[in-house]
Amino acid sequence: MPQYASLQDDIVALRPVMQAFAHRFTRSDADAEDLAQETIMKALSHLDHFTPGTNLKSWMFTILRNHYCSQYKRSKRCRPASDLSSFEIPVPSDQDWPLRLKDVSDAIDRLPQQLRQALMLVVAGRSYMDAAKECGCEIGTIKSRVARARMALMLALDEVSFSEAATR
Repeated sequence: MPQYASLQDDIVALRPVMQAFAHRFTRSDADAEDLAQETIMKALSHLDHFTPGTNLKSWMFTILRNHYCSQYKRSKRCRPASDLSSFEIPVPSDQDWPLRLKDVSDAIDRLPQQLRQALMLVVAGRSYMDAAKECGCEIGTIKSRVARARMALMLALDEVSFSEAATR
């Protein structure tokens, strides 16, 4: 492990940066601290997975994000039992995805053509500038269309209420 001594020091030195990044996910100082600590522990225990010459901070950010996403998915699958002596009971979620995908697809199909086109170009990874050129409009128009398309989808999928949408 002597060859990893400098790398270990660099990882530990990134703790404040990791904690600040974790706070974006958790919105809680205590949870951000825990998430940053878990990230550091995972990084230190998997030093052999780091490729020398690559960006250490990016590697750490990826570990943090993946760990957070795993925790989030786990918390959605598991409901705490009402009785403290019981274990958590996993709730399978796989069967809802095909139905949810159909709902999203149908909602996208119901969007006006201009909104649907702008949204699909941006979702496919095109830049706003490229999407604007393809649609023959200004970049601000594309941004507006994408924002309106997203709001229409959230309303159609009951992600927000009409009163919430009006305040956005």
